[in-house]
Amino acid sequence: MKLKIPFYYHILLFTGLFITFYIWDIGVSNRKLDSVFSSMYFFFNTGFVLSIFIVYLLNFYLFCDWFLNRKRVVLYFLSIPVSLLIFAGVRYFLQEVVVFEITGIHNYGEETRKIGYYIQDNFFFGLPAIILSALSYLFWQFQETYKHNQQLLLENKKAELQMLKSQVSPHFLFNTLNSFYSQLILKDDEIASDILVLSDLLRYVITETDKEEVLLSKEIQFIQNYIHLQKKRFEDQLYLDFEILGDFSTEKILSSALIHFIENVFKHAKLNDPDKKANISIKIKGNFLELSTFNYNVGGENYSSTGIGFENLTKRLEYAYKDQFILEKTAENDTFKTYLKIPLKK
Repeated sequence: MKLKIPFYYHILLFTGLFITFYIWDIGVSNRKLDSVFSSMYFFFNTGFVLSIFIVYLLNFYLFCDWFLNRKRVVLYFLSIPVSLLIFAGVRYFLQEVVVFEITGIHNYGEETRKIGYYIQDNFFFGLPAIILSALSYLFWQFQETYKHNQQLLLENKKAELQMLKSQVSPHFLFNTLNSFYSQLILKDDEIASDILVLSDLLRYVITETDKEEVLLSKEIQFIQNYIHLQKKRFEDQLYLDFEILGDFSTEKILSSALIHFIENVFKHAKLNDPDKKANISIKIKGNFLELSTFNYNVGGENYSSTGIGFENLTKRLEYAYKDQFILEKTAENDTFKTYLKIPLKK
């Protein structure tokens, strides 16, 4: 999960750090006030704090994001010496090159500027930047995760409430449909079969969609039933290619993750023109599922923004799969494409 932290938080943090360091250095060094407020003293302190700030940002946005965000703790610890080497290099450039050009004075003596001692000494001085950066990252990650979880809980409660509103005596509904099916099975096999499909579709909506994960086989069966009933609605005027490729049996996915894209095709697509066929493709490859849709929009309608439903689905995918999924949508002229790739769980 990518952290969205306003950059001014880092600026405020290091403004406070600079003032604190300035006061602390005055206290431990017992310098006279005229030397404390001299330009040379200011340049060297600024160079030091700026070195810490640069390595802090590098560690926060690069190494923490690469490794801590993906729970690769060992790799993160291996990156610490790299950050410390960078700190030594940045500090040397700022203090021993830039500040020296301004003041004509080195911060380190000639002997202590030798590469071995300089790097060793700055490993100690650079370590607080790494620790502060990692703690700051973990703090913001905790905050973002907590907010995300609270938002998901709220959305789930809203979804449960909506589901309860829609579940008007489901047993009565199923019993009635079964009664219709029994009466029609000997009179009209086709209508009876359609009622059975509708019953299965409603049963899935009521019993499965409130779960966090569902069997892929049930989700695909639901999509097949949904498309079957849509074909009945369009009669012979539905021009849609639908395919399922690959094997699946016990795999699980996020519930209702796929139907959103199918519904959008039927909601926005021009489906009654044989020259402008829509396409829905589901492919199972190894441990991943790929869903692709393509359609022409009704009346050239552009719906590159798919609304609240798409935003909620994206949040659910981020929560369930972290950075292991791919979700793309492309609107070009009067066409719209979507692509989803998610890992499958056994």
